[in-house]
Amino acid sequence: MLTATWRQSQPLPAEKAVDSIGLAPPPPTSLFLPRFTRPRHQNHRAAGHAMDVPVLALIVVAGASVAVAVPCLLLAFLCRRSRNSLKPLIHQRCRSSPSRPALPVSAPDTSSSWSLYGADAGACLQKLSLADLAAATGGFSPDNIIGDGSFGFVYRAVLPSGAAVAVKRLSGDGAAGAGNREFRAELEVLGSLSHPNLARLLGYCAAGRDRILVYELLERGSLDAWLHGEADEDGEALPWPARLRVARGAAAALAFLHHGRRPPVLHRDVKSSNVLLGEGFEAKLADFGLARIVRGSPAKSHVSTQAAGTAGYVAPEIWAGVGATAKADVYSFGVLVIEIVTGHRPSWPVKAKNREKEVDMVDWAREKIGAGQASEIMDRRIGIGGQGKEMDEAKGLLEIAWQCTDSGQKNRSTMEEVVAMMNRI
Repeated sequence: MLTATWRQSQPLPAEKAVDSIGLAPPPPTSLFLPRFTRPRHQNHRAAGHAMDVPVLALIVVAGASVAVAVPCLLLAFLCRRSRNSLKPLIHQRCRSSPSRPALPVSAPDTSSSWSLYGADAGACLQKLSLADLAAATGGFSPDNIIGDGSFGFVYRAVLPSGAAVAVKRLSGDGAAGAGNREFRAELEVLGSLSHPNLARLLGYCAAGRDRILVYELLERGSLDAWLHGEADEDGEALPWPARLRVARGAAAALAFLHHGRRPPVLHRDVKSSNVLLGEGFEAKLADFGLARIVRGSPAKSHVSTQAAGTAGYVAPEIWAGVGATAKADVYSFGVLVIEIVTGHRPSWPVKAKNREKEVDMVDWAREKIGAGQASEIMDRRIGIGGQGKEMDEAKGLLEIAWQCTDSGQKNRSTMEEVVAMMNRI
């Protein structure tokens, strides 16, 4: 929830307020009363009643004005008092929340930023200044780029306290149009999420045309870098136990997004570079630049009719113009599992035996799995062969991937079902 805006009711002009509720008739056209003969038996006090009519009208008008103005002023006072009392409570919650650690930086720059207040955990996101983040990233130096998400580059940053964080700076016209809406939507969603396998959003900056997100930094980098030789300094492949743990963690994160909250959340860009690794190779799903809160059933609700995602991971129905659903995320996860087991990039075609042309990686893997030849597509660098526990685990993962990458949405498993199947491996 974004900042609540308190609106003070404006009192109506007195004459309109009185007329609208019928407390007084229109003023008389003449202040002269018609002559009449008073009966002899009335006393002299009755003579004063004829002069009280104009005075009575003025009293009624004044009383009605007070009756309208006083409640309005009281309401304005209460609104102001409630708003002022809300901020300390939110700040106290932020300081006491273990899942949203405070970032030790200098005073935030509020001159051109908008604040995020709400009843959800998003209220605990810390607003940072552009000057602090520029200093922490070396002026957003290309030397500090550690990745590129859907809407901009990600930088490694070191805060004045020495703490290292990941800073995602939205690119292009991020301050207006779709980029700005994307930023606000991402804050609303990410600020309310907490799961061991989701990368934590710690803070943000909104100054001028800049929209920046600050995440926890996972020093082991991305799964993509480990699978494809960019992160392993010793030249050794990511071992099988770590790969299995990563697959399970990514599945748990997606299951939480789809089924662990209402309304559900779609990721829409599941890929190996968006899976970050902790010290023990625990998976942290990151980059929710395409995430949206979906109203209704996660299996049926549509977020957008625009294609989103990364080539090689995108479900076939997305290219056909069908709106993104949870089942499209399931397809992307299936591709990710194939990548984990085989070591092949989804965007790279595979030169299959007995074929003149290269084939799509997913089609190649599905054909082998369906033919009972899953052992032929294992990543040879991890040394899984023959029979044994690791081979059984790898085959089990590929069978799950085969179900997830079915061309028909209805035939794919849900992420809850995927997690249940993985627990049986």
